[in-house]
Amino acid sequence: MNEYKGIGKIALLLTLCDDYDRMKEYYENKGYTIYRGTAGSMDSQKIIAAIETAALREDIIRENYHDEHSLYHAIVEALSGYCRGQVVLGEVLRSVGLTYSIVRGNLIEEDKSSGEWIAVVLYGQIGSPRKGFEHEAIGMGIQSI
Repeated sequence: MNEYKGIGKIALLLTLCDDYDRMKEYYENKGYTIYRGTAGSMDSQKIIAAIETAALREDIIRENYHDEHSLYHAIVEALSGYCRGQVVLGEVLRSVGLTYSIVRGNLIEEDKSSGEWIAVVLYGQIGSPRKGFEHEAIGMGIQSI
């Protein structure tokens, strides 16, 4: 079966998988640039900064307007889903501990004509700052570069 794989599905799989190294190598061989990391804060700006810093450090984006702008909007879109539309730039008034993936490459796997895009997926726990009062959440953002 030839299953459709877009950059969002690839980012979701990489964020949630247990065999990250094997999957990362597979998609890097297909031309994607990939990074998975963790972040935790009650301040959404710190989460944004952690993801942006990792993207620059791992050479997923370069210091130019188009790359940085696309990444920023992908992160904010992912945060919107993760926080169920209640994104506040600053303190989110709930504890957040998440795993994130950043994927850069073609919108559609093996389709160079689909253009270059960036996807960010956030997955983890969100909730009251009290232990045991959190739950799982996920958010995804995709932007063209």
